[in-house]
Amino acid sequence: MSIEIDNLRSWIGREEVAEDVITSVPVAALAATLDRDDPKPQSGDELPPLWHWLYFLPTVRQSELAPDGHPKRGGFLPPVPLPRRMWAGAQQPTTLHRVGILWASSPAAHTFRLDALRKGLRELGYEENRDIAFVQRGPEHQVTQERLTSLAAELARAKVDVILTAGTSPTRAAKSAAGMIPTVMTFVSDPIGAGFVTSLARPGGNITGLTNFGPELSGKWLELLKELSPKAFNIGLLYDVAVGDVVKGMQTGAAAVNVQLLPFEINSDNSLAEALSRLPSRHPDALIVFLPPRNSELEKRIIEFAAVSRLPTVYWWREYIYGGGLVYYGPSISEMYRRAAVLIDKILKGAKPAELPVEQPTRFELVINVRTAKALGLEIPPTLLARADEVIE
Repeated sequence: MSIEIDNLRSWIGREEVAEDVITSVPVAALAATLDRDDPKPQSGDELPPLWHWLYFLPTVRQSELAPDGHPKRGGFLPPVPLPRRMWAGAQQPTTLHRVGILWASSPAAHTFRLDALRKGLRELGYEENRDIAFVQRGPEHQVTQERLTSLAAELARAKVDVILTAGTSPTRAAKSAAGMIPTVMTFVSDPIGAGFVTSLARPGGNITGLTNFGPELSGKWLELLKELSPKAFNIGLLYDVAVGDVVKGMQTGAAAVNVQLLPFEINSDNSLAEALSRLPSRHPDALIVFLPPRNSELEKRIIEFAAVSRLPTVYWWREYIYGGGLVYYGPSISEMYRRAAVLIDKILKGAKPAELPVEQPTRFELVINVRTAKALGLEIPPTLLARADEVIE
């Protein structure tokens, strides 16, 4: 037993274990399995799973054995405790949760959103590839509802625990193809009108999440354009059907800031080409873009049109600004995905999406691309620059 006792001393850090201490048969067997050359665990290392039982198994001195080999009455000693640092390292392994993500376009276009989600989950104690893994899907080229639905079905087959979506179309695809997998939507303007939830307070199904529209936004976009270009009157709007109600709200408030809206609904690349060819004849003074950047070609065409036409343009999706767009004003992306992480955490811990209220944005951010402003020959008012959360030089 001397080898086993030495190993016990080495592994559990108890030099006071006496030579005449033996363990019950299970512990003796455990001790015999130790390799004397094994390094002693350091702080945070996991012990061999069998060693979890050391804390609970009793020990008995050899002098306390009866002639028949069984312990005498009262012969059991207290259990041999593991040091606190080693006991903590011997906890049961954590579960690896799989979070599916369905983007509106290529995942490569949304790295800053994923980074914000990662940060939010880290703050809640999740470590990637230990506690959580991301399974991303997004159309690389042509974006259609059919393609998004196919990708949502892929996530369902991958047996993810929860799905995060970005935008109305991906959320509709998840609702259609992912069954009852809990879903956290982001950047959806009208979840009730789209049929995703019955109410914001009590969603009622397997979808909850965050909207990207607050009542104050529609007026704010028009005010921003008037600050950028005080003489602007005709304001072009490029939008898809998902934000039709937002456009209606803007039309109601347009008269208050003395502007006229020129709306163009875009539902395909062909309709975008047609809108961009017709818009100049309407003599726009500025532009608002509500279209998600479904692919790099669409994004490039819109940004180039604004540049060639020298139109001050405000975008609802921040991705455009990094491609050369002028101004983004909308919900804070970092805050939205931090809140999405909180909802994911609650769902993974057993909460039902039906009982988690849909959240509206409370923090908004203004991003200004000064390089683009200079290229347009546009001078950004100092007061507007001072209010910007980020300025791209």
